[in-house]
Amino acid sequence: MLYLPPIMESGLYLPRRRRNRNLMSHTLKPHACWIAGITCLILSLAVKASPGLDSLNYFFDEIKSFEAEFGQVILDETLTELDRGQGKVWVERPGLFRWNYEYPDLQEIVGDGSRVWIYDIDLEQVSVRPQDEVIGRSPAVLLSGSQSLEDNFSIIDIGTQGPYDWINLVALDEEGEFREIRIGFEDNRLRLMELVDHLEQRTRIIFHEMNENIEIPESRFQFIPPEGVDVIDEFGLLDS
Repeated sequence: MLYLPPIMESGLYLPRRRRNRNLMSHTLKPHACWIAGITCLILSLAVKASPGLDSLNYFFDEIKSFEAEFGQVILDETLTELDRGQGKVWVERPGLFRWNYEYPDLQEIVGDGSRVWIYDIDLEQVSVRPQDEVIGRSPAVLLSGSQSLEDNFSIIDIGTQGPYDWINLVALDEEGEFREIRIGFEDNRLRLMELVDHLEQRTRIIFHEMNENIEIPESRFQFIPPEGVDVIDEFGLLDS
């Protein structure tokens, strides 16, 4: 049975002392890729129908955009809580996303379709990478519909537990940071994600107040570095 500790109806972020464990910053740092990724607009799964697979198909086939609040808890291999946080996410398929972390530190992660920006507000620092470089490595990208799940994972229905229908995504790339990603649906709606790394540490995310198939302003997925911040551009994306 999946262990789901109490999670405040909010966040996915870590204080600065553990910032290397957050949703995307590991994805963008070769020494600590904390996010294995995925997603697609249309899944053609040659497997027997089940509530979990039906929900997975519905989510990626029918939901073209959404906004939600989210909460995150980080657990070590003994299921001891390391930290938790809260924030808000916007996604529009294919390929657009924004994760705003509101607690305990402020951070913005924006995928504009070609680049991923990470803005640490307290540190006054921005890093930018090609979005293609993190495709298949980040749950933030997973939800944005940029690539087929089947290209990156074995898809396994692990049944219904409590109110949730669960799917387990087992990474095909054994070198990736995450061994598997579990996704829980309730009444066809995304509710939970659990990311398990090779050391059995877990990142658990709960989504709430979700609004689906909504109009999201284009500006939500645009990012311009504020004046005066340090910009880390290892790939030369901003060179004229």
